Amino acid sequence: MDESAIVAAAGLRTRYAEPHRRYHDQHHVDSVLAAVDELAAAERIADDDRAIVRLAAWFHDAVYDPTAADNEERSADLALTVLRSEGASAGFADEVARLVTVTAEHAVEPSDVRAAVLCDADLSILAADADRYAAYTRWVREEYAFVDDATFRHGRAAVLRRLLSREHLYATSYGREHWERLAREQVAREVALLEA
Repeated sequence: MDESAIVAAAGLRTRYAEPHRRYHDQHHVDSVLAAVDELAAAERIADDDRAIVRLAAWFHDAVYDPTAADNEERSADLALTVLRSEGASAGFADEVARLVTVTAEHAVEPSDVRAAVLCDADLSILAADADRYAAYTRWVREEYAFVDDATFRHGRAAVLRRLLSREHLYATSYGREHWERLAREQVAREVALLEA
């Protein structure tokens, strides 16, 4: 499938330019796509697999409403609709949609290589340099401006504590080797600030 044709058919660039997006915007997608390519090369996944993961990266936040709990499901539905209308096989469309839904929890088995690459790419921000990580936390807070500070701090800390409770933040060997330590440090630091 032609990635740029699918992106255009789905109006994804327009979606990622919606005014309520501060973090989950085109810059985020571009960062995830770059991380997908980095991980795909490091993990030596086949070009066909990388193409599927890249499309899932494009669709993973296509529907984004911070007040809703079903964004990934709705994004997966959009992917199915667009891919089928563009002539993708049922198996191809279903796999892209499955990968999109996996990003709701970022819980994957390392043997699920496509999901591991996508989820690690989506979480690569956790291992960004300190300035970028600080900007990321500001942008997430801005997306949840409708929530009071106490509620936000409690909810955000709970999400981050769940991540820290995992044996590994990253499912790929590359993510564990190159990103895990810094990501854990930054997430733990953010939790401490939120709970101070």
